[in-house]
Amino acid sequence: MPKLLQINITANWGSTGKIAESIGIAAMNAGWESYIAYGRWSNPSKSHLIKIGGRFDMYFHFAEQRIRDNEGLCSRGATRRLISQIEEIKPDVVQLHNIHDHYLNYRILFEYLNQTDIKVVWTFHDCWAFTGHCFHFVTKNCMRWQTGCYNCPMKNVLPKTVLDRSGEHYELKKRLFVGNKNLTIVPCSDWMAGFVKLSFLKGKKISVIKNGIDLNVFKSGTPQVGKKRILGVSGVWNKDKGLYDFHRLRDLLDQDEYEIVLVGLSKEQAKELPSGITGIEHTESVKELAELYASAMVFVNPTYADTFPTVNLEALACGTPVITYKTGGSPEAISDETGWVVEQGDIDTVASIIRAFERTEEIEIVAQRTACRERAEKKFDKEKCFIKYLQLYNDLIEH
Repeated sequence: MPKLLQINITANWGSTGKIAESIGIAAMNAGWESYIAYGRWSNPSKSHLIKIGGRFDMYFHFAEQRIRDNEGLCSRGATRRLISQIEEIKPDVVQLHNIHDHYLNYRILFEYLNQTDIKVVWTFHDCWAFTGHCFHFVTKNCMRWQTGCYNCPMKNVLPKTVLDRSGEHYELKKRLFVGNKNLTIVPCSDWMAGFVKLSFLKGKKISVIKNGIDLNVFKSGTPQVGKKRILGVSGVWNKDKGLYDFHRLRDLLDQDEYEIVLVGLSKEQAKELPSGITGIEHTESVKELAELYASAMVFVNPTYADTFPTVNLEALACGTPVITYKTGGSPEAISDETGWVVEQGDIDTVASIIRAFERTEEIEIVAQRTACRERAEKKFDKEKCFIKYLQLYNDLIEH
């Protein structure tokens, strides 16, 4: 029986954790044994779970990173213990997701993997793997990663740090990641693939596999009667996710006609919301989240940095059209029939699109919501999307 080991910051929690869970289920359905090693948060999983490190490891890693710009080079003991478990499991494929965020030592991990014949598949959910510091360089329009990072303009942005060792990280990542002869890169959007082909990883095998979702959970429903609901959902809200763009949108729309609902806020952010915006820290279940999507007239994703957000897919599956900024791979989720793409920061156009619904015939609205669901069924069914990983794994271990 072939064995799959995935490594991610979370297990069956958040977007990347749910993706890992779905890949694990697809693997088990194909006769594989599945393990997921994770650093922080988890929900019950059908795969065997392996916890990497403890709370002390995470706090020490965070403190060292804040001072020394050492993200990904701490958690030494935790990573060595993980390697011991890898040697016991003897996986045929190691599937990487997000290996940053204060829980793993990438130098120790890759120095080990580079000495083995284990096939390594790495899904890029952000840009961290080929930059010296940042997750998304687009917010600063910094292209230094193409030739070599230095004097990082993102040092005061997550992950914040006192020192700037972006140049050292860049060279170390280049040596370690290029040096793995068994590495295959899986960008989850065409946009990301384009950047990988310009990076020091351009010589690696690259295979785009877009994210999928559970269409049995996220399904069409009936829009809310009365006030028209505009919905925003994010695992973390901040300026780059467009939080304050919703504040501006609230000022542009009649509060008697429209309500704005945001899901995923912290307690502090919820308290600071202007009148007319309802904040929800988290839903009680995925079913409740799906009902919120279905009840909305439109889903708005004013993100300034994203690779291929699954929230767009969830909205489409619930029959809700999407308005998104022209950011990263976010526009790739929608078509002319299922949403709108506007320039970053153009909240006036977003408001105009929303108000235009007043002049839209009911038959057109029904047709658009049907088109949203059909697009999700055709392109983003997790059963169809994640089986592509198994096809890739089988191809790798057979050759």
